[in-house]
Amino acid sequence: MKLIYQNMLSFLVVILTTLGIILYTVTSTSTTWEYNRTYRDLEGYAGNLEKIALKVDKNTGQFHNITGENIQMVEQVLSDRNVQFAIFNYRNQQVYPTLRDGITASLPSNYWKKLKQGKTIRNIQRHVDESGNPALREKTNVNYVYVLTPWFHKGKLVAAVWAGSDVSQLQTNIGQINNRLYIALLISLLAAIILSFLLSRYQVNRINRLRSATRRVANNDFSVHIESRNRDELDDLANDFNTMVRSLEASDKEIKRQEQRRKEFMADASHEMRTPLTTINGLLEGLAYDAIPEESKGQSIELMRNETNRLIRLVNENLDYEKIRTNQITLAKRVFDANTPLNDIVSQLQKKAGESNDKLTLETPKEKLNTYADYDRFTQVMFNIIQNAIQFTNNGEIVVRGYREDENHASVFKIQDTGVGMSSDQVKNIWDRYYKADPSRKNRKYGESGLGLSIVHQLVENHGGEIEVASKENVGSTFVVRFFDKGFEHKVNNARMN
Repeated sequence: MKLIYQNMLSFLVVILTTLGIILYTVTSTSTTWEYNRTYRDLEGYAGNLEKIALKVDKNTGQFHNITGENIQMVEQVLSDRNVQFAIFNYRNQQVYPTLRDGITASLPSNYWKKLKQGKTIRNIQRHVDESGNPALREKTNVNYVYVLTPWFHKGKLVAAVWAGSDVSQLQTNIGQINNRLYIALLISLLAAIILSFLLSRYQVNRINRLRSATRRVANNDFSVHIESRNRDELDDLANDFNTMVRSLEASDKEIKRQEQRRKEFMADASHEMRTPLTTINGLLEGLAYDAIPEESKGQSIELMRNETNRLIRLVNENLDYEKIRTNQITLAKRVFDANTPLNDIVSQLQKKAGESNDKLTLETPKEKLNTYADYDRFTQVMFNIIQNAIQFTNNGEIVVRGYREDENHASVFKIQDTGVGMSSDQVKNIWDRYYKADPSRKNRKYGESGLGLSIVHQLVENHGGEIEVASKENVGSTFVVRFFDKGFEHKVNNARMN
């Protein structure tokens, strides 16, 4: 079943149930109200007769001011209401109207007992016959709504009045009220069908709008946006859908960007591998056919060793990055003096810095520079950053500083160079895998894979530390790395998650 019909059916069930309850309540209330109004009218008529009957013969109990003619006159006045009366004396004998053929009538004993207690009796007399009709005329099988009212004189029951009305008049009034209610119900039902259809179509159109947008997203159209007024759950769903589309669009862009980087890396890696492999193959052929002079064989072997190490480094960097990225490495963190590894790194890279006419200096406190990290991975991080600074600096200066930030419970390492620097777009992308800030420098001895800074960033994050970079083109770059003390790196990670 279509959703629009399901919604219409739901609306109609609720509306019909509500209307049914209202109809039942109103008809019951109106019926009760009509009966009570009739009872009150009859009690009023009986009370007016009591006011007329002022004198009673003490010997006979007859009312001097009430005669059959007077009562008939009153009945004629009330003929449009079909009101009839019957009078019973203090002996429970019907004195009006006079019954034919010597028939006597009296009220049931339980009625008479209640009348003596001063109670007014309300009831409906159905299927009237000669044995049960206290106001019997010439009519039979007539239904009456009646009241029995006691008359008291000096504290004693002296008479009782039966005042009744043909129930057909009452039923006519109730029927008119019910007819109006049924007409109102029919109009309400028609209005409910129209409104339920309009409301259902409105809701279904909103859902269809989501369906259409979903199909567009499935066809890789991420420009779709659904308007939301934040009114209900469907608008909340629209907001979630828009958020999902933005995420998918960002993911799609990132996938395409990474795919482009991967292609660039494969092209670069293929180029980097082909060159040393070609060199090695040529040298091997020369050695095999004695084409290389004896005095040059040692140099050829050294060249093949360097090219082989270059290939090994390229492969190892990829393997290392994957292990770090997937948390397959275990960090053996401990507290150590960072002066020792920093001095070793600077000593190793002094020759490389000299090749570019760079001045490499280290500035650390004379006392211990306690750092909480994995010793080997710390060395790898600092080596890569300093090496990167040397790679992009010519005839400049690289300064490595190390110090403590006691207020942050961290060891801080700042590597500042006066190299070529980077643009803001390059700064945003330098942590990405395969990214090269300067693709033209692909034949340098170090950094040819575009993985060095990606590995650095991932290692620092695995330590729970922080790494920042500030750079300006033709001015230089500054890298700042923080390793937090034991216990505080967890607080930093929790703060990032929150």
